Amino acid sequence: MEAVIIEQNAGITVVNGRPYMNDAKGNLVPAENVRAEDKLQDETVRKIMGFARDLSAQIARFRSHTVADLGSFDALLEQEYGAKIGGQKGNRTYQTIDGCQKVQVQVSDQISFGPQLQTAKQLIDECIMEWSEGSRDEIRALVMRAFNTEKEGQINKSDLFMLLRLDIRDERWLSAMDAIRNSITVTGSKEYVRFYERDTPKDEWRAITIDLAKVSAA
Repeated sequence: MEAVIIEQNAGITVVNGRPYMNDAKGNLVPAENVRAEDKLQDETVRKIMGFARDLSAQIARFRSHTVADLGSFDALLEQEYGAKIGGQKGNRTYQTIDGCQKVQVQVSDQISFGPQLQTAKQLIDECIMEWSEGSRDEIRALVMRAFNTEKEGQINKSDLFMLLRLDIRDERWLSAMDAIRNSITVTGSKEYVRFYERDTPKDEWRAITIDLAKVSAA
């Protein structure tokens, strides 16, 4: 019986000297049966993905080194002066002497909402039902967006917080706002590191963006 020799490389599986390509169902398709444009697309995607994996690993190492460097500086500062840099939430800014480069660390709270939110929704619905038709339509729209009624159980946090800023004196509305505040629980935090530079201290800051969707073409 003839031995089966299998070699795999860049999407090509060679069986006894004959090249095959895997399709999306896991089947081996003879390479000569695959259209030229599909082969080119496969090759292009694999090339880009190779660079993407390397870049992702490089960014991960960069972030780790950045956090370590800033942590070492913070520890040195605390040891020397007995004080920590930054505010109560952990936000902090580091800047060069010439005022032209800075690194900002921003801490964003991760929050969830408790069952009090359902009470708030009921009270808000009562208010809206009693308002005359056409009255405060913008508030009705905001409430709809905040509680995202098309997707059960989901809410829009930014619109929900907008409700808290509205100046409405109805007692039920005020109770609803208290319920919203009481429903908020901080479950953790996420740290963001951002980088900025400028040519002179009089110029506007320019962000050094590490985000493919926001990077400007050179």
